[in-house]
Amino acid sequence: MVNKFVKKEDALKHYDAEKFRTPDGYTSDILLFTIKKQAEVPKLHVLLIERSKENAEGKPNIEGGKWAIPGGFVNPDEDAYTAGVRELKEETGLSDIALTAFGVFDKPGRDPRGWIISRAHYAFAPLESLGERLASDDAAKVELFSVEDALNLSLAFDHKEILLAAFQTVTKEMLLSTKVSCFLPEYFTEQELYHALAGCTVKEALPPFEDFTQYLLLLPFLERCENNKYHFSSEANAHSIFF
Repeated sequence: MVNKFVKKEDALKHYDAEKFRTPDGYTSDILLFTIKKQAEVPKLHVLLIERSKENAEGKPNIEGGKWAIPGGFVNPDEDAYTAGVRELKEETGLSDIALTAFGVFDKPGRDPRGWIISRAHYAFAPLESLGERLASDDAAKVELFSVEDALNLSLAFDHKEILLAAFQTVTKEMLLSTKVSCFLPEYFTEQELYHALAGCTVKEALPPFEDFTQYLLLLPFLERCENNKYHFSSEANAHSIFF
């Protein structure tokens, strides 16, 4: 029987990599989100690093002094996820955080060093788990900013674009699942639920409060208690919608 597939050895004899443009680097960026009160209102916050002005060799660091998303180059023996976990540990001291990939950013000119392609990830973490964060590697500082405040900073590279894309993704997850249960007490009021959702979604993503409350009794994963508070039932991990 004649093999109907082309052997890779035969094909590679006629392949010339120099005919194609190849990237100058591959990076992994990580947006770590949590919910923190700001003026007594729950707000989605993102962890950023301030890039050191000098690199490990004592030379000027690209975009040094600017706030940025934690991340770095993917090593030859890594994939982007593995590199993201490693970079998060190296730059912030944080570990054991599951990452979710959400986008690839590859526009030419996004990085002054050349055509650098980035695989972006995001993750959620309880506020108390971020208490031990500390700056290291090429990060001078590590701080939490509300997403609104972060978008008003002069962020490095195209990190404002990446943050905006992540915010849209987080909004969808918050409204199409019960993820917000991780950031609420066991028993909560209608107002607490509404404000938590409003604080971590894009502006005007929610209907008015009066309309929002009409849906709550219809949701199978919410149970109303005698004290007019709610709690998430055993179905809280199921994907659901709030309205």
